[in-house]
Amino acid sequence: MNRAMPNSAIDRAKEHFGRLLEEQLARVDEIKKGEPAPDFASLKPIIVGVCGGDGIGPFISAEAERVLRQLLADEVKSDKVEFRTIEGLTIENRAAKNKAIPDDVLAELRKCHVILKGPTTTPRKGDPWPNIESANVAMRKELDLFANVRPVRVPEQGIDWTFFRENTEDLYALGSDGILVTDDLAIDFKLITGPGSERIIRMAFEFAAKNNINRLTVVTKANVVKTTDGLFLETARAMSAEYPAVKWDDWYIDIMTAKLVDTKRRTEFRVFVLPNLYGDILTDEAAEFQGGVGTAGSANIGTRYSMFEAIHGSAPRMVDEGRAQYADPSSMVRAGAMMLRHIGFGDRAEKLEQALDIAGRFEKKLVMTGRDTGATSEQFGNYILDLVNDPTLSKRWDEYQTQLTRG
Repeated sequence: MNRAMPNSAIDRAKEHFGRLLEEQLARVDEIKKGEPAPDFASLKPIIVGVCGGDGIGPFISAEAERVLRQLLADEVKSDKVEFRTIEGLTIENRAAKNKAIPDDVLAELRKCHVILKGPTTTPRKGDPWPNIESANVAMRKELDLFANVRPVRVPEQGIDWTFFRENTEDLYALGSDGILVTDDLAIDFKLITGPGSERIIRMAFEFAAKNNINRLTVVTKANVVKTTDGLFLETARAMSAEYPAVKWDDWYIDIMTAKLVDTKRRTEFRVFVLPNLYGDILTDEAAEFQGGVGTAGSANIGTRYSMFEAIHGSAPRMVDEGRAQYADPSSMVRAGAMMLRHIGFGDRAEKLEQALDIAGRFEKKLVMTGRDTGATSEQFGNYILDLVNDPTLSKRWDEYQTQLTRG
C-alpha cells in the first residue's frame, strides 16, 4: 500500500540536509585555504601528547611511551621533545560531558604537535553509554587528520603494502548526522569532496614517486556509487598525468578484498588510496596477514596536526576478565615508530621497526596470547628495549634478512 509521506517529515529532512550542506561547503572552503605544516627540525620543543584511552589502551600506550622516551632520551633531556599526558579522553569522561571529545581535552590536544593515542570505546546501541560520536572520528574531523596511513609488511609472503585511507569524509564524516525521516525511512549521507580527494590522492602519488614504487591502486565502487566514488576516481585519473613514472589502476572494493587473499596476485600491489569506509575494511583485512590487527599501527596525518594509534579497539572484555596486562603492545609501538619517522627521527624509527620484526617474526622469544599463557605487555616492552639497545641489533637484522632470502 502506498503511503504519502507527511509534509512535516519532508520539511524536517530538507532543513536537516540543508544545514549539513552549508557546514560541508564551509569545510571545503577551509580545505582550499590550507595551512602551513610544522617544521619539526626547527621546533623546540616538539610536543607529544599521550592519551591512554579506554580498556587496554592505558596498558599498551604506556609501553609505547616508555620505549619512545628511551629512544628520545637525549632529546627529552635537551628539551627538544616534550611528552605530555592528556587526561580525559576516556569513555567515562566523554559520557559525562556527552561529547566525543570534551572541550577542555580538545584544547589540550591542540597544544600538541603530534599525539600518541590508545584505543577508545565507541558506544553502540544497547551500551550503557550515550550515543556519542566516535572519539577517533571526532579527532580526525576537529584536527583535520585527513590521511590515515597504514603499512602492512610480510616479507616472507612478498607483501609490502601501504594504504592511504581518506580519513575525514565518506560515510564516517556524517555518521552521526543521519536522519530518521519517519519510523520506516532512515537516511545516512555519503560525502566526497574534490579538495578532500585531491589531497589524499596526491599524498599517495607523492609517496609512490618518492619511494620509486611503480604501482598505485585506487579502490572505489564507482560503477554503482557513481557520483561520490565517481568523483574520487576521476580525481585520481586527472592527477595521474602529473606522475607519469607511477603506473596506476583502479579496482572495485568487492573484488579488491578477494585479490588480497589471492596468493598469485596480491604481491603485485604496493600503494593503495581509497575512501574512508573501504579503507577501514581493507586495512583490517590486510593486517591479518601481518599477524592481526593487534600488530598494526597507523598514522593519521593532517597539515598541522598528526595522531598515531593502534588500528584495533579497546578490548573491554580483556579488562573485564582481568587480562589487560597481557595485551600485545606491538601495535602501539609500531605507531610510535611511525611517529618517530614523521617528526624527523628516521634512524630511530628504523631501529625500532627492526626490533619489532626481529621480536615478532624472527626470534619469537616471547609469545603474546592475551592471557597468562603468554607474556605481559611490560615483558614485551622490555624485550623491545633490550633489542634497540643491543649493539648487535644490525647483525641480528642481517641474519633475519638472510633467512628471508633463503625462504
